[in-house]
Amino acid sequence: MPIPRVRTTSLPGVGVRYDLTTREHRQLSVIAHRDGTRSLNFYRNDDPDACAEALRLTADESTALVDALMPAHHSPGVLHTTDLGLIAERIPLSGSSHWNGRLLGETRMRTATGASIVAVLRRTGAVPSPAPDFRLAGGDTLIVIGTREGVDAAADILGRE
Repeated sequence: MPIPRVRTTSLPGVGVRYDLTTREHRQLSVIAHRDGTRSLNFYRNDDPDACAEALRLTADESTALVDALMPAHHSPGVLHTTDLGLIAERIPLSGSSHWNGRLLGETRMRTATGASIVAVLRRTGAVPSPAPDFRLAGGDTLIVIGTREGVDAAADILGRE
C-alpha cells in the first residue's frame, strides 16, 4: 500500500491545514492553530467538502494523541519499560500547578507514591537527580520512574492546580 500523501495549506492568521485521504477514501484534516491547539476534522463520505465532525484539542491533548497513535515511533510520555515492572515517564508541570515555585521535597513524592523524580527538564537544560531543595517551575518536565501505579499517582499529585 502506498504511503498516504498529506497536502499542506497555509491559513493566514490561523495556522496550517494538513489534509489526508485514508485508504477507505475518507477525508480528514488537522488544523494546527497558531496558539498551539489543533482541530481534527472528519468529512462526510457523500460530500468530502462538508465537515461531519470537528474536534478541538489542546496542545497537551494533541501530544497524548500522537503518543497513542505512534507509541513506537514518537512517545515523549513513556520512556522505557523493563521486565521489572518499572517505567519512566515525562510529566509536564503547568504554569498554574500547585507545585509551581515550591520545593521538590514538598511533594513527598517517593513517600506518597513510591515513584522517584530522577530528572527535571527545563528550557535552560536538564537537571539530573534534583535534590529535595530544588525549586520547581511551571513549564518543567519531570522524569518520574516507578511502577505504573506509582507513576500514575505521581502524575495525579503533580497535576494538582
